[in-house]
Amino acid sequence: MANSPIAMLFVLLIASLKLCTCFRYSSILCECTPSGYLRGKTGHCNTEHDSDCCKAGKMYPRYHCSPPLTKHTRATMTINSFAEGGDGGGPSECDNQYHSDDELVVALSTGWYNHGRRCLKNIKINANGNSVLAKVVDECDSVHGCDSDHDFQPPCPNNIVDASPAVWKALGISGSDVGDYDITWSDE
Repeated sequence: MANSPIAMLFVLLIASLKLCTCFRYSSILCECTPSGYLRGKTGHCNTEHDSDCCKAGKMYPRYHCSPPLTKHTRATMTINSFAEGGDGGGPSECDNQYHSDDELVVALSTGWYNHGRRCLKNIKINANGNSVLAKVVDECDSVHGCDSDHDFQPPCPNNIVDASPAVWKALGISGSDVGDYDITWSDE
């Protein structure tokens, strides 16, 4: 019985449950799935850096998780101003401060932000044949949005490294390439 196909399938199923214990992950597919949807509301939205603004009635996915971390975690880098009056909205979550566009700072999607456990720590970002260390100062909220606290922007996707203009410059990415860019990152 121990070598039967049913027994092997059972062992594989149990192993997949152990490997994918991250909150809100599909235990069989090891994928981060939406934890629900948020109905969009409109309001004043700062469109600096071509920020997306919520559309009334549109349904936006919400994520409590992000893809699993590896030595070279794949992500989409977006651009964000953490300065007062910038498209990032209020002060940064980690230190309740605004940050100049000349600082190497980022916000991470909710799952990677991990309840602030990466606050004020550096991550290494690799893109365009270059790498840079940037300090985590904020959460790119993948659960909440479409309200004044989030500049009436939708919840972030679950795989975002939201980077200051200085990070983009340090990586040598400019012009029409700035916006959404495929990167890898890791804890320093």
